[in-house]
Amino acid sequence: MNVSDINLDFERAHRIGFDEAILCEGKRTDQIIRILDEAQVKGAPFLLTRLSAAAYEELEPGHRSAIDYDEVSRTGYFGTRDVTPSRPIRVAVVTAGTSDTSVSRETVRTLHYFGEEVIEVCDVGIAGLWRLLDRIEEIREKPVIIVAAGMDGALPSIICGLVTGVVIAVPTSVGYGVCDGGRTALNAALASCAPGLLSVNIDNGYGAACAALRTLNAIGETLTKPSH
Repeated sequence: MNVSDINLDFERAHRIGFDEAILCEGKRTDQIIRILDEAQVKGAPFLLTRLSAAAYEELEPGHRSAIDYDEVSRTGYFGTRDVTPSRPIRVAVVTAGTSDTSVSRETVRTLHYFGEEVIEVCDVGIAGLWRLLDRIEEIREKPVIIVAAGMDGALPSIICGLVTGVVIAVPTSVGYGVCDGGRTALNAALASCAPGLLSVNIDNGYGAACAALRTLNAIGETLTKPSH
């Protein structure tokens, strides 16, 4: 009996507003190749996440040439996707430190794939709070703010107390000792005194981008619903 271990979800965008992404971490090269083969037959583009440089190099040349690959975020755009025409930037992605960049870039690349431009505000952690204050007005303009921070994870709470938009924390595994692989930053977000702060899992830049997309879709629906 031949049982396939791959069952792609080509209808996800109709249900939730954005396409399925392919988590490459934990998949064998032959599995990734079969996924890309099926996508190619369907003419369906895919966002690839957690695609290491080594795994990317193991793919067939034809597949590699069809992937827009970014090593920092370990993401790839397979195929060409029609995106919404350019519109005002609605998301700010804020990074506490340079060491958090791989996670924040996963967020940025995911949003770009789905047609959302962002402003990136990098290396504005609380060790030099003046760096954040220099950019806070620009951040404040956006309805959705995603904040990637490790160590003590304090930056999302600080920003959440300064803006009116939705703030999504991405705790990162940056830090050592009691930082405990990002658990301290996660606990800080969950225990935050800043009302309404949301959090995704540790290092989950993709998940934060999806939360932002759902928020923006909901905002759009609210603005376009007829009044009664």
